[in-house]
Amino acid sequence: MGHYLDPGSERFQTSLRSQIYVDKTMLIARVNAFVKTEQKYICVSRPRRFGKSMAADMLSAYYSFGTDASELFNSLKIASDPSYTTHKNHYHVIKLNMQEFLSATESIDEMLKALQKRVLSELRKVYPELVEGNSLMWTMMDIYAETKRSFVVLIDEWDCLFREYADDIEAQKKYLDFLRMWLKDQDYIALAYMTGILPIKKYGTHSALNMFTEFSMTDPGALAEYFGFTETEVEDLCASYGMSFEETKAWYDGYDLVTYSRDGSECHAMYSPKSVVEAMLRHKFGTYWNQTETYEALRAYIQMNLDGLKDAVVQMLAGEPVEIRIGTFNNDMTTFHSRDDVLTLLVHLGYLSYDAEAGTVSIPNKEVEQEYINAISTMDWTEVMRSVNASKDLLQAMWNLDAEAVAKGIDRAHDEVSILKYNDENSLSCTISLAFYYAREYYTVVRELPTGKGYADICLIPRPRYTDKPAVIIELKKGRDAAEAIDQIKRKEYSRALETYRGNLLLVGINYDEKKRHTCIIEKLQV
Repeated sequence: MGHYLDPGSERFQTSLRSQIYVDKTMLIARVNAFVKTEQKYICVSRPRRFGKSMAADMLSAYYSFGTDASELFNSLKIASDPSYTTHKNHYHVIKLNMQEFLSATESIDEMLKALQKRVLSELRKVYPELVEGNSLMWTMMDIYAETKRSFVVLIDEWDCLFREYADDIEAQKKYLDFLRMWLKDQDYIALAYMTGILPIKKYGTHSALNMFTEFSMTDPGALAEYFGFTETEVEDLCASYGMSFEETKAWYDGYDLVTYSRDGSECHAMYSPKSVVEAMLRHKFGTYWNQTETYEALRAYIQMNLDGLKDAVVQMLAGEPVEIRIGTFNNDMTTFHSRDDVLTLLVHLGYLSYDAEAGTVSIPNKEVEQEYINAISTMDWTEVMRSVNASKDLLQAMWNLDAEAVAKGIDRAHDEVSILKYNDENSLSCTISLAFYYAREYYTVVRELPTGKGYADICLIPRPRYTDKPAVIIELKKGRDAAEAIDQIKRKEYSRALETYRGNLLLVGINYDEKKRHTCIIEKLQV
């Protein structure tokens, strides 16, 4: 057992000993299906603190030769899978964290030399008669030819070089060529499993690592449920720790990942593991995942404002999804030709959620949304921040039934933010959503809520911890009449969509008239 060769289970045992451990061992069953097949090359990319390293530690404990991990895994989910005993502790594992080598060296040549030297040193202790020279590839080839024991290669932070050497194309090419020569079409490789933030980097017209199957935030494939905590797992944690599931959902849900299979597609709601664990242990909701990245990283990208990127961000702050094409993204953090390239990177970084079926992106949850506000507050988007800051007063005016103040507040929001130019009622809805931004502190905001006789434009439904706040149904009209909007709410019985709600209900009708001003009527009911 070494640091790089067959490192065993110590790091995985640390996870098992933690106060919160969520059993993700069925990932092993998924990966076992790829071992010694044409699909044995896997690249899993997802945001920081989403469990990539823990998964690599788990695979290391399971596959590492020379130890028996039965005691660790026999009580976990994987033990019931038919493939469990077939591959357990059956392979030599080489486990590398590329960040470690990158931090300790000053050039790509030095890094690759150090990597091979360190791994060869450990191989020499096990196979002194077979390790000659300084080529890791030739050495592993000789070991396999002599012993027929193949290797599982686990590479964590595989893409860190592309962040450190962002503009050094030659360094990137050397790194990719090394990985290709070492791993591709080699009989000694039973499995190559890489993790990182970015999918496989391409240069020129071809990918140097085109043998890898990618599982990413834009296409998680069969591994979707292992990209974070599932909704069921979060519900169980909330029950165990006495925390509100609805509030946890508002803070940390929003990454909807789609798995496609022969039986159709299945959507998995993903939660940031770091955030959920911290909220449970601290018994307090807050911004935990974001502390690992800080808002400066987000600001650097959104202030580019390529192709109306600012307008897209404003739309998403208003709760609107934005259409995106992910195909032009260059899989790096420096090459941006369009707003879509920036938005796609933000998906991979965890700042946006991608809806593969609709082809749209959106801000996933309250925690991430706060980072956008932090970033914007330090930029020159003063009109957006004025609208966001004024939303607290606007919400209070609505609770006070001050229809005139509400109308004036929406006027100001519309005038200040450039994107909010009305072409239809959907644009009006975007204005209202941004103007009432602060409502998300207390409400679940639902656009186009089905009511049985139509769709209510906007519904504000109090979350369980804020039952003192009134529910709100907002109906929008353009060039009509606010009273007509109220009449439609009543006539189509929109309140029936809130059948389980008991308490105060506000009916809010808003119209944008020919004089380019808003009018508002508010009625209060008890339901």
